[in-house]
Amino acid sequence: MSKKTAPRDLADNEAKAFSASIRISPQKLNVVAQSIRGLKAEAALSQLTFSKRRVAQDVKKVLQSAIANAENNHQLDVDRLVVSEAFVGKAIIMKRWRARARGRVGKIVKPFSNLTVIVREREETSAEEKA
Repeated sequence: MSKKTAPRDLADNEAKAFSASIRISPQKLNVVAQSIRGLKAEAALSQLTFSKRRVAQDVKKVLQSAIANAENNHQLDVDRLVVSEAFVGKAIIMKRWRARARGRVGKIVKPFSNLTVIVREREETSAEEKA
């Protein structure tokens, strides 16, 4: 009497990982996400490992989760994975206030972001099969 499983919104050769409420603005997070789009999974991991940006470690965790999902849940080959999509969305914004001169107030916004990473197993080409 359980309910039916929802249809899969990704292709059979794709896997996804999602992280909610990363404490950085979407604009800053998108710079790091943009740097790994289209790269092979291992190249993207090495780029994030040596990145100087603080949020690169959070992006790396999400990418590792997507790779693990591809391997364990969908039986995809890890060596042929490519980061097909990495996109950022807005989450909540904490609003704080700071006292300023002459009885006024300064607004402080602390934005949060959501990150989604989709990895895809690329198909073998005929040149790779011959080699």
